[in-house]
Amino acid sequence: MKAQPRPEIPSFPTVEEERTYRKQHLAAALRIFARFGWSEGTAGHITARDPELPDHFWVNPYGRHFAQVRVSDLLLVNERGEVVEGARNVNAAGFAIHSQVHAARPDVVSAAHAHSMYGKTWSSFGRPLDPITQDVCSFYGDHAVFDEFTGVVLDPEEGKRLAHTLGENKAIILQNHGLLTVGATVDEAAWWFIKMERSCESQLLAEAAGKPKLISPEIAELTRSQSGTPKAGWYAFQPLFEWIAEEEPSLFD
Repeated sequence: MKAQPRPEIPSFPTVEEERTYRKQHLAAALRIFARFGWSEGTAGHITARDPELPDHFWVNPYGRHFAQVRVSDLLLVNERGEVVEGARNVNAAGFAIHSQVHAARPDVVSAAHAHSMYGKTWSSFGRPLDPITQDVCSFYGDHAVFDEFTGVVLDPEEGKRLAHTLGENKAIILQNHGLLTVGATVDEAAWWFIKMERSCESQLLAEAAGKPKLISPEIAELTRSQSGTPKAGWYAFQPLFEWIAEEEPSLFD
């Protein structure tokens, strides 16, 4: 039997079709985060830049459990934090963070943040992740540490400092707070968050057991070039999308 070609990141003839795609994958990512236990009260948010209005983004509504989010629940928020489409409120901290990341990084379509257990635990060290596994090499030389913690991020100026520290990286560890990842697609941003959370878990376990051996810089860089690209991140998310789409079709409502 002839092998099927690997799927490609889709392109769309109209902004309406692209918007629908982004919103569907955003709702799916939120459902997946819920399955992994990363919906904690009102904390956490994933955004998707609107393809027609680049200074607007779609985001999950404040106070809605990730497991319940449907496409129709998503909010469209403008650059001033005003909800221009949708019936619920926006998370003020989510706006302060995501608006500045989107403004600073025109290449970023999506950003993901949640208070996941291993990410927030590792963040208390204020250290980047070490290249101790093949998986974490996706972030080698491609993540930053924001070493300020002043409480809940409600000031856009702090969001600007966070975005400046993120720079051109795909991920950032927020001291005493958690993780934030970005991507050129919702799928990529969500996958980097999943992979980074697992990498934090791995390093916490390894350091609790002893002193892990580091992968050499040359091999870590090579591995990042193989598994840390935008296309690799998008592709790795596809099995999860197909799974949640079949398990929870209500997300498309």
